[in-house]
Amino acid sequence: MINYIIQVVLCQVFFLVFYDLFLSKETFFKKNRGYLLSTPILSFILPFIKIQTFQKVLPEKFFVYLPEIVIAPNKIIEKTTFYQSINYVNIIFWIGVSVFTILFLSKLIKIFILIKKYQIEKKEGFTLVHLSKQTTAFSFFNYIFLGKEIPESQKSQIIEHELVHSKQRHSLDLLFFEFLKIVMWFNPMIFIYQKRITLVHEYISDEIATKLTPKENYINNLLSNFFQVENIAFVNQFYKQTLIKKRIIMMTKNKSKKMNQLKYLVLIPVLASLLFYISCTKTSKNEEIEPLVEVEEIIEVVEQSPRIENTNDIDNGEIIEVEESVSFMTIEKTPNFPGCNSGDKDCFNRKVQKHFIQKFDSSLMKTLGLSPGRKRVSIMFKIDKTGIVDEIKVRAPHPKIKEEVIRVMSLLPQMIPGEQDGEKVAVKYSIPFTLFVEDTKKKE
Repeated sequence: MINYIIQVVLCQVFFLVFYDLFLSKETFFKKNRGYLLSTPILSFILPFIKIQTFQKVLPEKFFVYLPEIVIAPNKIIEKTTFYQSINYVNIIFWIGVSVFTILFLSKLIKIFILIKKYQIEKKEGFTLVHLSKQTTAFSFFNYIFLGKEIPESQKSQIIEHELVHSKQRHSLDLLFFEFLKIVMWFNPMIFIYQKRITLVHEYISDEIATKLTPKENYINNLLSNFFQVENIAFVNQFYKQTLIKKRIIMMTKNKSKKMNQLKYLVLIPVLASLLFYISCTKTSKNEEIEPLVEVEEIIEVVEQSPRIENTNDIDNGEIIEVEESVSFMTIEKTPNFPGCNSGDKDCFNRKVQKHFIQKFDSSLMKTLGLSPGRKRVSIMFKIDKTGIVDEIKVRAPHPKIKEEVIRVMSLLPQMIPGEQDGEKVAVKYSIPFTLFVEDTKKKE
């Protein structure tokens, strides 16, 4: 999921940079509106598109994490506690969703309060809300909010401007981005998108309104006073000071040449680049696959009677969570242990674990003089295209442990190789391996 979110954000960065460089200064306002509405949706779809031609550019090599192997005395094993099952990332995500939902609802309620509180006047095609002692002007769907302190000479122009927002359903665009802000509150690109489309809305309304009013008079009305605005992100505001300068520049600018519409074609190589990146990252060499499945599978080794138990390991009273990570993309046929059914990852895991139990010399730890406690060992190996276990790499707290682990891994039988698109592929594995060294003095 994290990899997917990163790809979505990167796509949106590409689209926004493209917009700012090539399209933002053009007067193709309706096309730009369509671009700003469609590209966020496209960014959610692109990561799911898989182009085989691009994928074959890189070697088919996958990286899979196996469940942790723990070798410990029987007395160290304890039952799991509640806090282990808590997913803090999910908690933070839902807190963010809740906060932004509350903010959105509070702004929505504020609008309904304004409608109930102030005098309303039904007009043909819209409802006018008169705001007492205010110079605010904004719209929300068919409601146009107009401060009574605004000079009468300016009101008709403002209404014409806001009617464009109403008729073209600009409020729907802004609500769309409010929804995206709720579900992706951590993504700054959504906030930038909303700012860009808000400005495009004003360009569209200004373009139509200035056809009915002399452009100079219209601009003078924008500059005549410093007006207050409502702090609501999803309403279309006439007097928004941060946008006025840009609106005036765009109104006084000559219309873009039709030939400039060819700039939209530049998007084609941009999309091709994004698809190339997304397709290749799914099969890139030494890719680290994010965890999707959490399991509690511990191998316990007891002197002279090794056995397997489902439990958790602890370090000085602290529970250590054990996870299994599998590829988010589907490998058609994963490598497997001889005798296991094709694609049966559980069988593969059990066989590897059983192999360690039977072959690893747990008595070795008593002779090395290691300090009591948990000792981490990292194991990496590759099952090549022929099924041979190769490239065994071990990081251990003692050379003798490293030698023993390499010896045990070297005794693994030839595996059934993995397959992708009908071809044999190499798959790299990583196994976290934990050893517990007892305090023999306390035991005595």
